[in-house]
Amino acid sequence: MAAGSFPCGFAVARRGRPGRAGAVPRLWSMSENDPHAHGSLLSADAVERATALAATFTAAAPTLPSPPASAEVAAFLARAADDILRPEGTSAPAAALHRLAGDAPAALPWRVRGAVHLGGAIAPVLPTPAVPLARRVLSEALSSLSLDARTDRLGTALASLGSDAVADLRLTAPDVRGETAARHRLDGIRALVARDDVTRVSVAVREVVTGLSRWAFAADVEHAAERLLPLFRDAVGAATRVTLVAEGRDDLDLTVAVLTRVLEEPSLRAADAGISLPIAVPETLGVLRELAAWARLRVDDGGAPLAVRLDDAIPTTDDALRAARHGWRAPAATATADLDALAVVAVREALGRRATEGLRVDFATGDPVRAAIVRTLADAADVPIDLALPLGVAWSVEGAHIVLAPVVHPDDADAVVAPLAAAAAGRRAPDGEDVEDRVAAALATPEPAPAPPREPQRGTVPTPPILREPATADAEEPGLTQAVLGIARDAAPGDTQALGPDVQQMLFGGQAFVDTAVFSVRETAELSGAAPGFRNTPAADPAVAADRAWVHDVLAAVGASTAGDATAAAGRIDDEAGLDAVISRVRDAAAGWGSRAATDRAAVIDAASRALAERRAELVEVLASEAGALFAEADAEVDEAIDAAAYYALTAKELDRVAGAVFVPDRVTVVAPRWNSSVGLCAAETLAALAAGSGVVLTPSPRARRAGAVVAEALWAAGVPRDVFAYVDLNEEASGRALLVHPGVDRVLLAGARTTAERFLEWRPSLPLQALTAGRNAVIVAPSADLDRAVADIVAGAFCRAGQAATASSLVILVGAAARSTRFLEQLKDAVGSLRVGPADDPLSDVGPLVEEPQGEVRRALTVLADGERWLVEPRELDLGPDTAGRFWTPGVRTGVHAGSHLTRTAVAAPVLGILHAPTLGRAIELQNLVGSGFVAGLHTRDAADLDLWLDTVDAAVLRVNRPTTGAVVQREPLGGWGAAGVGAGAMSGGPNRLVALGSWRPSAGGPASTTLHLRGLDTRISTLIEAAQPTLDYAAFEWLRRGALSDAVAWDREFGRVKDAARVGLERNLLRYRPTDVAVRATADAPWQAVLRVLVAAVRSGSDFSLSTPVGLPAAVRHLLGESAVPVSVETDAEWLQRLAGGIPDADPVADAVVPAPARPSRVRLIGAAPTVEAERVALAEAIGGDTSVTVYSGEVTTAGRVELLPFLREQAISIEAFRFGRPDPWSAEVI
Repeated sequence: MAAGSFPCGFAVARRGRPGRAGAVPRLWSMSENDPHAHGSLLSADAVERATALAATFTAAAPTLPSPPASAEVAAFLARAADDILRPEGTSAPAAALHRLAGDAPAALPWRVRGAVHLGGAIAPVLPTPAVPLARRVLSEALSSLSLDARTDRLGTALASLGSDAVADLRLTAPDVRGETAARHRLDGIRALVARDDVTRVSVAVREVVTGLSRWAFAADVEHAAERLLPLFRDAVGAATRVTLVAEGRDDLDLTVAVLTRVLEEPSLRAADAGISLPIAVPETLGVLRELAAWARLRVDDGGAPLAVRLDDAIPTTDDALRAARHGWRAPAATATADLDALAVVAVREALGRRATEGLRVDFATGDPVRAAIVRTLADAADVPIDLALPLGVAWSVEGAHIVLAPVVHPDDADAVVAPLAAAAAGRRAPDGEDVEDRVAAALATPEPAPAPPREPQRGTVPTPPILREPATADAEEPGLTQAVLGIARDAAPGDTQALGPDVQQMLFGGQAFVDTAVFSVRETAELSGAAPGFRNTPAADPAVAADRAWVHDVLAAVGASTAGDATAAAGRIDDEAGLDAVISRVRDAAAGWGSRAATDRAAVIDAASRALAERRAELVEVLASEAGALFAEADAEVDEAIDAAAYYALTAKELDRVAGAVFVPDRVTVVAPRWNSSVGLCAAETLAALAAGSGVVLTPSPRARRAGAVVAEALWAAGVPRDVFAYVDLNEEASGRALLVHPGVDRVLLAGARTTAERFLEWRPSLPLQALTAGRNAVIVAPSADLDRAVADIVAGAFCRAGQAATASSLVILVGAAARSTRFLEQLKDAVGSLRVGPADDPLSDVGPLVEEPQGEVRRALTVLADGERWLVEPRELDLGPDTAGRFWTPGVRTGVHAGSHLTRTAVAAPVLGILHAPTLGRAIELQNLVGSGFVAGLHTRDAADLDLWLDTVDAAVLRVNRPTTGAVVQREPLGGWGAAGVGAGAMSGGPNRLVALGSWRPSAGGPASTTLHLRGLDTRISTLIEAAQPTLDYAAFEWLRRGALSDAVAWDREFGRVKDAARVGLERNLLRYRPTDVAVRATADAPWQAVLRVLVAAVRSGSDFSLSTPVGLPAAVRHLLGESAVPVSVETDAEWLQRLAGGIPDADPVADAVVPAPARPSRVRLIGAAPTVEAERVALAEAIGGDTSVTVYSGEVTTAGRVELLPFLREQAISIEAFRFGRPDPWSAEVI
């Protein structure tokens, strides 16, 4: 960025009005400070002075008592504030008190230490006396961090600060989530301004203004300025300075623009006003220069100078979390050395002659060393800088200074003390710091290059990912035996742990064993599981003016959009003859496509990623126009499509490199996406099938024809042959069934309602169907939850796509004290009632339209209450014109919902949220599993024990902790369904197994025979099984079985037994793990014995509950071993087995050594036998059970590849846990997973 350029794009011209998308004309030019004010000030004298001054500051007693100075004590008090003071009720604080008692530092004041130890001992049995006592003592220990806001107490508190201190007050209360709270906060600030003993107040824009779009910058500025203007006018009359606080990167531009806009008012020309700038944000230097130029013009025009406070606090906002999630550059520095350097640079700029002509500068810090550095710089320049110290610091300065004082009403104290305590702990210097070295390094900071501008994320040419070199197909991994021996040597307690009792003490066949076949409990740090070279597409950045302008242009095209119309019309098919022609054409072309090397197909799929990125504007336009998606919703869906292409291009080559197995593509796959993911999941599933070598017929929902058409156009433009990939707009009445029952269709990928999947299987019971059927998603709010954050996340998750998103939450289960919290309900009511409902092309809309006028169950959910229910927020139908009649509804929240209510029994795509209550977390999890569909489940808690219990018992594929339920990010947050939310043998969309499940596998010859046949290194349960069967196997069969067991061990160690975070975003943990599931293994009469054993070896490795059904008896040693291990074994004919699964007869009698047989209708079936026999058995089973969507059948040939054979026994589970708290990384969940 050239010197003097303006990186932030925030200023609003005087008396002017912004143009489109917040692009603002400038009426002044940049002006630099004097060169002599810059450059290194490193000298022995300066370092010595600053070091001595730091010692003086540190030794000075604070004006008011402060919490103990020890960093360890401060950190403990911050934890105690968050875990004991903040939660409502007594159950969560009692558990935390018991947990924290053992960590209490010896340096704690004796009263605090005594209360914590006593409370920790008795809280589990007597929480009522223990918790209030501990809270009272902790509140007293932290009382110096804020002033009492009550009118009769504040004056005394201000007087106690002393005559040298000027108090700058900031009214602090629970987070503002809606208009009522924002106006209440503003009224409280105006009351402070009206006091005679208050001369300065500070406020952040977000504390008094809600409904900010971030995509409509100019409108946001005007809205905020209008809200704040009366406050500034009050301040002029009261001779009080109002300082607007820019809390981080994301509100920096807005804060400056609002301030300059307000101070343009003629009545405020002489107003004493200021702004607080975060020096941790690199863009602050450019902002400071721009403000200096603006302030000079203001002074030249007869106005008052502008007060600027440079604040060195690390931002406590969610800026860093948003940046990590969205792929943006880190918004702020956090390291001490970096903050020192930024402080020096900013202060040098502020001390320059040109800056001081219009600015009056303060420096806010809780760090005595940095305060000394700043004072040394100011003395050297002979320019005064007042120091502003946070209330409660354990040091002081001589003479006049400012005290930054949070003002808190006692009713809010417990709710807000945690972030105050965390900030105080963050200000504590580490023990043993070398002050002189630190000062020397800071003063040696050279003149910096201006911070680079924030990169636009839209309207740029995408950078293609680098594809890996192709690997030799069907080559066995070298050193397989040695690898397994290494796994056995490395296995140690703590690396892996069993799900149940300690596996070291368990027996298999009566013998102690080596335990390598167990699941890791915690994340595997050394393995990420990421696709090499893959990176997610960054999100559009509303803080970048270029991105806002791009959004403005896209939304302007929505009203008249016809994108996709021509392709949709050309793809219309109204008869079976036309359908036959399309399927025949795709099937013929697919033979050549599937025979290509995976790397060749990957090149085309990778080109599709770029083509989709190039058509982003058109895709967003059609999503907004056709489906009513708001910009952020539509843009994220396009990201999913782009990322899916790039990810599958990188992972497709694995299909050609699995040792022991050969991938066989399907010929024709039908992709039938739902209307609420008409680009994201539509493109992802289409691309997955193409990458796997199948031809594709895309048939979108009638409500998403155009979106599917634009996706098709992009893929054709990328080089996907039109004969391989066909877009069809079916007449569903005439041709829908014909498509599904067509013998040329090998597989169907559906995203839709479960009733649709059931109808498909009624038409063709043996249809190979993979469906994501979604359903109801429920969120638990535990007593320890951060209620402010829970409200924000629940609102964000419930009303995405007007409540129609598949991942949207429709139910909230409040537990214990959370269910009794009036504050939670008031915040939720305020937040939901403040949402703006409007059209998709309006950037100010928070909630868009329904896809169609509500009927049936949807209208009932919006209008009818059941017995015992009431509206916390009642939905209202809005009239926004005849073209959209009935489609716009304000969101609703109903209370009094129970397990039998309509909302808990029906999946309703509507902006309605139901609230249930549960007395305990255990009961809440039971409710969640009962009313949820098995798709997405959420939890809000700050208690690791809650998380541990929930992770062990929740029954859902996608888990979200302390964050919204919505979102689908390829590789990082794959989507899949358990139970009612999924059908068929598929794998998570956007996950590492998706392509593996989109075809069939046959065994390969494998590598050369091993020179040794020992079983060392294998889990003892597996080696014992193989040894029991050894007398029944010839040499080749034994070696084949052994090879499979070794392959399982390697696959387990590298993938299936691990908990891995592929994205590693840092401030959020996105984990993938595997859970065992119940499987019925059925061997046909012609099943090779070694194939049966191979499947049993995989079953034992997985830890799943499985049963075995065979038409003939087993060898005695194997039968006895399975019986000792509680594996049900049934001997029955094919007809008996089919009748049993159909429910016609009781379970077959077990053989002598077996235990009680498996249930009659398992969730998964693994068939073993010759390919023709197995296919006949699969069709017969489908007919016998009537196409039951709850049963998944795996009928592929048996291979030695563990990568393939373990999948039928495992379910994927994606877990996303927020790891960020009060502006800093928070590894709280690492002790659990």
